[in-house]
Amino acid sequence: MSGTPDLPEGPSIANPAKDRLLAGEVVLGMNVRIVRSGDIARIAKTTGHDFIFIDMQHSLYSVETIGHIAQVALSIGVTPMVRVRSVDDPDTSVLLDNGVTGIVFPDVSTAEQARRAVDRCRFPPVGRRSVGGGYPMFDYRPTSTADAVPVLDRAVLTVCMIETREGLENVEAIAAVDGFDVLHVGSNDLLAAIGLPGQFGCPQHLAALDRVIAAAKANGKIAGVGGDRNLARQVEFIKKGMRFVTTNSEIAFMVAEGTRVTTELRKALT
Repeated sequence: MSGTPDLPEGPSIANPAKDRLLAGEVVLGMNVRIVRSGDIARIAKTTGHDFIFIDMQHSLYSVETIGHIAQVALSIGVTPMVRVRSVDDPDTSVLLDNGVTGIVFPDVSTAEQARRAVDRCRFPPVGRRSVGGGYPMFDYRPTSTADAVPVLDRAVLTVCMIETREGLENVEAIAAVDGFDVLHVGSNDLLAAIGLPGQFGCPQHLAALDRVIAAAKANGKIAGVGGDRNLARQVEFIKKGMRFVTTNSEIAFMVAEGTRVTTELRKALT
């Protein structure tokens, strides 16, 4: 025995959320908007979440902070996903090169935009992602491009959000684009776009979800939904066929529990 630890036969990157989706399971994600520490990934795991959904579109995150959170998530079996600012966000590639294994693209309204999303996430010949080097996902082990590229490509979970009137009208064409995995309904923005802000569970909302589920199923994609935080409706959405579901944000979880505790204490004092 030489005393040198055995190295893995080849590079590998785990994406637990993607693996569960491919197995036909439902995955649950926590929206992350204010926490700047990798501890949020540990809390997500403890609370039964499969992925974290870091919101770069609406929150003040730097790519460096996201990279640190992603490294913790990777190490404990939680998929680190980031909602970038658009299908043209130039930070997409640097996030993927530094530990993020899922990208969520907002406001995908046309098939052409979906193709641009694929171009950002996938290597040629499917997309146009640039090849880097010294990937932290491989613990910086020297890894040939021939070995690294297919592993990196398989590890990415790519999500296109349907949250505009145009996106809903074009959802079948969007779903037909090759190279991405999930059609995800952004309920808040979609309802606002069709003139029904906050009217979760209304007939138009439910009809939109049904249309997205049908388009996803017809094109080998996974249907997802977020924004509606009502537990009973979330259960119904899952029963309908939604498999990629965001539960709530870390802000909402903290506020809800903090409010519950202080309310109970103040009641006891009266």
